[in-house]
Amino acid sequence: MSSPVRQMTHRRLPPLPGVAPHRRQTQRSPAADMVITGVTCNPALVPHHSSRSVHSSSTMYARSPDLQPETVTQFLFDNPDFLDSFVQQHVLEDKIRQWSQRKHKVQGHNPVALTNGDLIKDQRSNWKNCVQSKKWRILQDLTKDNTTNKARVFTELAACAAESVNADGHNLYLVDEQNQLFLASKSSRNQRAPTACVGRIEPRTSLPAYVAYTKESLLTNSLLGDPRFPLGMGVETERGVSAIAVPLLHGNNLILGVVELYRNYGSMPFSPEEEEVAEMMLVWADICMEYVEMYNSMMKQRKLNDFLLAVTKSIFQDIVSMDTVIMKIMNYAKKLVIADRASLFLVDTKSRELYARIFDTGRVEEHIPQKEIRFPMDRGVAGHVASTGEVLNIADAYTDSRFNRDVDLQTGYRTKSILCMPIYNRGNIIGVVQMVNKIDGVFTKADEESFETFAIYCGLALHHAKLYDKIRRSEQKYRVAVEVLSYHSQCNDEEYMLTKNVPIPSDIPDILDYDYSPWAIDSDHKPVYVLYMMRDIFKMHSHKNKNEERRFDLDDMIRFTLTVRKNYRNVPYHNWAHAFSVAHAMFTVIKTSEHRFTPIECLALYVACLCHDLDHRGKTNAFMVKSASPLAAIYSTSTMEHHHFNHTVTILQNEGHNIFKHLTSAEYKQILSDIRHCILATDLALFFANRSRLQDIADKGEFSWDNADHRRLVMANSMTAADLCSMYKPWKLQVQLVDVIMEEFWQQGDEERSQGLTPMPMMDRQKKNELPHLEVGFLVGICLPCYEVMAQILPETKPMVNGAVANLKKWRELADKEALEKEKEKEREKQTEETQDEVIKEPPVTKPSDDVIVTSEKNTLLPADVLDDSASDTSFLAADKPLPDPPSGRTSNTSVPSEKTVLSSQSEESR
Repeated sequence: MSSPVRQMTHRRLPPLPGVAPHRRQTQRSPAADMVITGVTCNPALVPHHSSRSVHSSSTMYARSPDLQPETVTQFLFDNPDFLDSFVQQHVLEDKIRQWSQRKHKVQGHNPVALTNGDLIKDQRSNWKNCVQSKKWRILQDLTKDNTTNKARVFTELAACAAESVNADGHNLYLVDEQNQLFLASKSSRNQRAPTACVGRIEPRTSLPAYVAYTKESLLTNSLLGDPRFPLGMGVETERGVSAIAVPLLHGNNLILGVVELYRNYGSMPFSPEEEEVAEMMLVWADICMEYVEMYNSMMKQRKLNDFLLAVTKSIFQDIVSMDTVIMKIMNYAKKLVIADRASLFLVDTKSRELYARIFDTGRVEEHIPQKEIRFPMDRGVAGHVASTGEVLNIADAYTDSRFNRDVDLQTGYRTKSILCMPIYNRGNIIGVVQMVNKIDGVFTKADEESFETFAIYCGLALHHAKLYDKIRRSEQKYRVAVEVLSYHSQCNDEEYMLTKNVPIPSDIPDILDYDYSPWAIDSDHKPVYVLYMMRDIFKMHSHKNKNEERRFDLDDMIRFTLTVRKNYRNVPYHNWAHAFSVAHAMFTVIKTSEHRFTPIECLALYVACLCHDLDHRGKTNAFMVKSASPLAAIYSTSTMEHHHFNHTVTILQNEGHNIFKHLTSAEYKQILSDIRHCILATDLALFFANRSRLQDIADKGEFSWDNADHRRLVMANSMTAADLCSMYKPWKLQVQLVDVIMEEFWQQGDEERSQGLTPMPMMDRQKKNELPHLEVGFLVGICLPCYEVMAQILPETKPMVNGAVANLKKWRELADKEALEKEKEKEREKQTEETQDEVIKEPPVTKPSDDVIVTSEKNTLLPADVLDDSASDTSFLAADKPLPDPPSGRTSNTSVPSEKTVLSSQSEESR
């Protein structure tokens, strides 16, 4: 056969791509007629300009009779760009790798190859033209496995380096904790079986030991006879003649291991260029190791977080007792460090002892509460940890002097390894967790770190478990206390029967008069009067709903009334008598005025008046706040009013006390809402805003009974008017009770003074002569505006205004008289000073006058602290006519009730 060059000069070749771009399109491309062995034609890889369909790999293209392999070879030599483009577009990367490996095997590691008369240098040792197209793929492949560890990463990396330099074999040596080399992996079975340990890191022994000692890579083509490593390779081989040893270094120049690459007899020795490739490949060891350690650390932390989350959910969602929490802690602790047994001891700080009630026996019935054991804190491993706070990780318990063998002797259980750690809460040791016998070896540093985090959650769980036990005990004590208090605060059967046996009158004369004195009724008879009025209001609801049955239960009304009476404290003024008078005032308004309150609203108004001062302590809201009362901590605004309402609800919840049980669910919710609104309205801090809105609506003529908000404003104003009912009563009764309310105020002032506080003038016993001045201001600033807007909406309540005006006139007369006496006293003092020879530096001490100070109405000011529920009760009661006799069958009482104090000397003189 002639040479390809000669054939090219005598034979015409078919057109090829890139050679004759201006040929007609009907000519066929030689690429479509050539058959390249081993190439799979993929239709997706054919250029879009091809007009011929591409067949499968089994389909042979038609070959031109003039086209010979020599012609194609010569064409490819003359057009290398075409070959490069064709290979990139039509040949898979795996096929190129197979070609490279086949060529490398046939050539026998020859660094040069004779092709077409030219010497072409072998570029396989060049990193840039290595089989791997992207360097980051190496790192990705090595670290993609979740179970990757140091030995596995280095093994894969060593194999990759050996393939890159075409080594016949490789060995991987790693450094252990004793600074010794041990064989981690090898690639040839022809090597003699080595021992696990190759030797210490030192010169003049073996090649890997020398490289680990110098921490520098080494290329040798004479493994035998080198004085630096007379023992040769770390793993003895009969055929190895050339070797490259590369140290695996950490970032801080710490030796991690050595990779040993070698070629056998008959192969070409390693070149410096291949040593460089090996070094560049293995430099990734540090990066891979960092990545793997970081990944493993993150995965470990993630697993720990998931574990702690499960612990938190399990423990904190089911804190029923301390024993339950302890059992869960022990179970989770064993799972965390893979231990066989677990113990938890709590610290008794008072006796300085450790104690436990639950023990892990390893049997099916484990964690069953047993008899509590105690031992001193300075005894045993647990005692040492509890006393010092030191974490103990004991690999062999019997070699440690702190270990107590008595337990093993009694149980027959063999203790080997122990991990004992303290449990802290707020900086104090509250317990000790002791793990016994790790199942797969001894407890490691990683176990300590994981368990240290777990111990924090144990401390929180134990702390909350203790709090839960305290709360549970407190709750049981609270239930006992409530039971005891309910017995003493509720009416007893004897009181109930006595009241039930008294018939409720069908009519009470003069009870609807605004001048009627409810204080004339004996305390024992007041419940019957309450039942009379409450029954009348309940009947209003029944009359409106004629088709319905009776909406009240008399037995419940009796119990409710008697219990309400029992829950008023024995204070001078805000007592049961005051509640009865306010309820009577509201009953008078409801029965005499042409209002359009609903029956539910009428009932709510009456019950709210009866309960509006329940459990009153005789102190104002301001005092409750200043004295840091628990009530003030519960209710930030309207302290006592909120307490009165909640106490009302508590009484209604007692068995046999729910007077609203026959109401529908909607009516029950509505009446409780109205009662709350009415009781809170007795706080004068809310009165001014409510009265101002109502006054504005009334002045504009916009008031409508069909508007629920308007009715609620009238209800709030009516509560204040009833609460101040004593201010419109006849003068005599009002003056009789002035000292009653003032005594309650003065008692608060005395208590404030004993605490180093300065009481306001109304509460100051030393300024009692200013009483007329204060009463004038109270009537003008609060009472009359309240009564006037009431009379504007409900004209039938005009007697309230008339009574208050009459009393205001009396108080002004006293104030004027006191002012006149004060002027005379000043005049006498002035004359005395003029007649004296020397100036009196200190004014004479005079006896306090029994008269009160009189000031002008224009100078009347109300202190801000007066504007609360107690101040609103400055209702000084009076009557112009004798007290009426009670109905037949009741004890006559024509004097002021026994719970009221007698008149003071000042009141006598005023009258």
